[in-house]
Amino acid sequence: MDLDDAEEQATALLGRGTPWGPFQIACGTGLVLYLAWAGSLALGLRKMSPVQVPFVPSSAVQVRNMMSLLEGRFGKLVDLGSGDGRVVLEAYKQGFRPAIGYELNPWLLQLSNCRAWWAGCYGKVSYLREDLLKADLSNCNNVTVFLAPSMVPLLEKKLLSELPDEACVVAARFPFLGWTPTRVAGDNLERVWAYNIRDVRRAGQSTSGKNPVKEGVTSSAF
Repeated sequence: MDLDDAEEQATALLGRGTPWGPFQIACGTGLVLYLAWAGSLALGLRKMSPVQVPFVPSSAVQVRNMMSLLEGRFGKLVDLGSGDGRVVLEAYKQGFRPAIGYELNPWLLQLSNCRAWWAGCYGKVSYLREDLLKADLSNCNNVTVFLAPSMVPLLEKKLLSELPDEACVVAARFPFLGWTPTRVAGDNLERVWAYNIRDVRRAGQSTSGKNPVKEGVTSSAF
């Protein structure tokens, strides 16, 4: 969470004519700033067996691009390596139910819940401390991911083995090089890629080229 976010949120509280007094608002804003400061000391590397993944927050443009590639879709959405929770929050606002983030870093989980509280979505979205490689994705139709390239090969196998054919995977910054995207949005560092799992399976694509192709599966429109 940026310091600017905390200031804007405190201003919003005042602008809404909240019954909170200046002391309570100062304390609330101070908590956000403290979490942002303390969390920044612990962000560094997030341990995700068998590798460690650096935390880089998604930009507002990246989040917007990700949601644009999921337009018209619905159902459960999972953000793998949810960081400070901003993708999960936006997904909830766009109508995805449930909206869940998997994250191992406890400071980032604190920031996520704080962000959800400020947005009025606390208890409506879920941030779980769980290794994304161990999470069950078998009933998830929408997956977002913004992780280091070292995680991509590990995720390919998991996503293809667990996700239903109707699932869509949206990757930010780093694409799945062995897969052909259905749609692309944005440029340079803001670019995101959408993959239709049915089409990926049909093509039998992966970095190793050894994933099985399901018999009788035909491509469908995204």
